[in-house]
Amino acid sequence: MTWYHLKIIIKNEDCLSRIINITDTCINLGHWPKYFKVATTIIIPKPNKLSYDHLKAFRLIVLLNTLSKLIEKVVAKRLQFIVTSNDFIHPSQLGGLKFKSTADTSIALTHIVWLEWAKGRSTSSLAFDISQFFPSLNHNLLVLILKKAGLDHKVTNFFANYLIQRSTKYWWNNLSSPMFDINVGVGQESVLSPILSTLYLSLFLYILENRFKNLKIPTSILFFVDDGLFIVQNNLLIFPIHIFSAVTIFSLNY
Repeated sequence: MTWYHLKIIIKNEDCLSRIINITDTCINLGHWPKYFKVATTIIIPKPNKLSYDHLKAFRLIVLLNTLSKLIEKVVAKRLQFIVTSNDFIHPSQLGGLKFKSTADTSIALTHIVWLEWAKGRSTSSLAFDISQFFPSLNHNLLVLILKKAGLDHKVTNFFANYLIQRSTKYWWNNLSSPMFDINVGVGQESVLSPILSTLYLSLFLYILENRFKNLKIPTSILFFVDDGLFIVQNNLLIFPIHIFSAVTIFSLNY
């Protein structure tokens, strides 16, 4: 069933009320139906590659059940509203959230640079990416973070079930693999993944912010989903690498 058909269906009030009942029941029971956990992963070659003998030359497109995507979209909006209302999200996180974008990240960085110029300081920055971030999220830790965010136990029980017992199969041209389990991290194809990954990093960033306060050099951070930027203001034109080393060691321990 495509989005076109689903939009026609939900115009009928009786059909819409039944979908709402399905959603409410899933939350109340703390259960995400197995039918919604099955996906199909399409393997597509990236264009203009000199060679296709390595994995990075291909792109994976994950196809999910359309009804499940609609319900996940509603849950994602409600979840973001709750965690932004209680200020659980760290202010430096400018990605994976509604009403925030790369433009906000650029504006924030520009503000920091101009503010330090007024104090006669230079600004150095170091950009980095968390490799394999989405597949690496620990399910147990994520559920604990959701509890820490003040969510109702029914909601946390729902996500504890939502994250596990997932499966997919690969399609490449006319070839199909057997179905297999993918009980790791969160899928980048889901609209819930950005807000869940943002929540996963929030507590870490609050802890990191407190560590920065102990440094002699003013240090701040900006985050856009799994891409980060360390920003340091001092009288030098180089980034003090010992700060990055200290943060790296702390991150590994975390």
